[in-house]
Amino acid sequence: MNPHFSFIILTFNEEIHLPRLLDSIRELDAPIFVLDSGSTDKTLAIAKEYQAEIQHHPFVNHPQQWDHALKHFDIKTPWIVGLDADQQVSPELLRYLQHFKDQDYQNVDGIYFNRKNYFQGSWIRYGGYFPFYLLKMFRTGKGYSDLNENMDHRFIVPGKTIIWKDGYIIEENLKENDLNFWLDKHERYSTLVAKEELERMQKLRTQTLRPNLFGNPDEKRAWLKKLWWNLPLHIRPYLYFSYRMLFKLGILDGKTGIRFHYLHSLWFRKQIDKKISYLKARSD
Repeated sequence: MNPHFSFIILTFNEEIHLPRLLDSIRELDAPIFVLDSGSTDKTLAIAKEYQAEIQHHPFVNHPQQWDHALKHFDIKTPWIVGLDADQQVSPELLRYLQHFKDQDYQNVDGIYFNRKNYFQGSWIRYGGYFPFYLLKMFRTGKGYSDLNENMDHRFIVPGKTIIWKDGYIIEENLKENDLNFWLDKHERYSTLVAKEELERMQKLRTQTLRPNLFGNPDEKRAWLKKLWWNLPLHIRPYLYFSYRMLFKLGILDGKTGIRFHYLHSLWFRKQIDKKISYLKARSD
């Protein structure tokens, strides 16, 4: 059994995704821990087939689910890799992990992987979606889940981080091939984000990370979010869509990619702003 790191995976009805992910990490022979939030398909049977340790916890949001996983699994390895079921390890990332030894990273607390995001079979290469660095590997007992956001989950570590720029994590939610699934999911997400933003306006919620345009990838995103929150409602979705399509060259992502950028940066953001206005009117 791999002595250097373990995998934690979140699941909910992931029979379409879980075999793909578990096959991508099989060669690593690492301990696998699955936190499930009520699957009714073959997810748990698949997890058992791969000798995963399984726990159950009702889903509230991703940050709270990860917080529960980190606090309740008995991880013996010095490092943890946290993955969602619709992700998988690329051959390039697999090679990094095959050669990973804890003693080679004694001054490091966290490692960023480079995400390749796919939507309906197309790699979203432009529009600010690549490169996109996610802190997915961190020292056991040091990495924790940021609970100050409802939606945009991140792990945080107190010490030094590094980036594996060509250590790609592949993310593709096959359920989103059904556009209605994507729309329904993001309709729910828009409610969570709207409530969160209103709490920020009311000074009830703060950022955990220090915003820093020149910091690590998450500090940079914190800086951009702070800028976003100060843009005028109902105008900012159009600014963001234009930024992604033109400045970040999203128009080069082709028909499917352009549809994704429209849905994610304009339609979704418009839903959020509508709900913020509604919630503000109710609270006044």
